[in-house]
Amino acid sequence: MKRFFGLMSALMLAVFLSGCGYNQIQTLDEQVKAAWSETLNQYQRRADLVPKIVASVNAYMVNEREVLTQVTEARSKVGSVQISADTIPTQEQLQQYQAAQNQLGSALSRLIAVSENYPQLKADALFRDLNAQLEGTENRIATARGRYIKDVQAYNTLIRQFPTLITAKVMGYQVKPNFGTDNQDEIMRNPEVKFDTGASTNRAPAGNAAPAQPAPAQ
Repeated sequence: MKRFFGLMSALMLAVFLSGCGYNQIQTLDEQVKAAWSETLNQYQRRADLVPKIVASVNAYMVNEREVLTQVTEARSKVGSVQISADTIPTQEQLQQYQAAQNQLGSALSRLIAVSENYPQLKADALFRDLNAQLEGTENRIATARGRYIKDVQAYNTLIRQFPTLITAKVMGYQVKPNFGTDNQDEIMRNPEVKFDTGASTNRAPAGNAAPAQPAPAQ
């Protein structure tokens, strides 16, 4: 008899949770985790390109040590932020991470702009290949960020609505942090990054940082 009542209780709980949006919350929660992991993967891909890019321009840009140092230091700062693909960060951690990524994006933008003053560097096959890889990575970062922002907004909205807010509280689901969305409209549009003129379009990873201005022609 106890077993019967136990089974009935479990069945009723399952029906209750299903009717109160548990499955939907769980689905959105998994989507947010997947989007976060992909966003970190793309940011890491950009960070991995930095040493190669710096090495490729080092011989040509001997008079641009300040620019190269800024890129290197920005990458180091990104690496110092403790964050994991397996766990959604706190709002404070996300803000620190976003600030570090914004700094790196701005430094890279300036480096690419300054490289326009060096025709031999622009003609270098390795640099051109790395530049193309960076363009593609910036676009993938923008896409991944856009997906994360959209999924977090959907999740946070759902767990604040009745009756799903009851299920969320019972099951321990909490509001998740999101990237700053002052430029959300740009992030959500189909991104395109072009560095061939020293400027970028819809540079989501650089956050609100203004595009670097090309240095005067030599």
